[in-house]
Amino acid sequence: MAQTQRIPTRYDDDHESAWDRVKDALHCDWEQTKNDFNLGGQALNQDVGDTVKQATGAEPMPPPGVPNTDWDELESAVRYGHAARLHYDQHQTWDDRLDHQLRHEWDSMNGAPSSDRYRPAVKYGWGYDTKSKSLPV
Repeated sequence: MAQTQRIPTRYDDDHESAWDRVKDALHCDWEQTKNDFNLGGQALNQDVGDTVKQATGAEPMPPPGVPNTDWDELESAVRYGHAARLHYDQHQTWDDRLDHQLRHEWDSMNGAPSSDRYRPAVKYGWGYDTKSKSLPV
């Protein structure tokens, strides 16, 4: 059940903007903390330094569900996913058939099975909507 958000009347756009910068970083930190204590969560290679850099805008947030990795390592997978979305336009949603096709293509392009590692970044790039400039949640 979602909790009703109570916001003080003094809250303004600057407060909201600041919250938008930090909430994703804190969410990653929370997921990593839960994982560290074997309470679920997800291993995101997130530490306090990553959280602070992401919250202040000094470091970009990785795509959702993707561990902290150097952007240079992820860019080709995100780029590939984005290009696949434009090429395979008959797919309105990500499904098992598309997933299989893209995994096979990615692995054959890279000469080794590595699609599991980069799948979240490929899916993130595929989910980017070029018309609305929105990213998948």
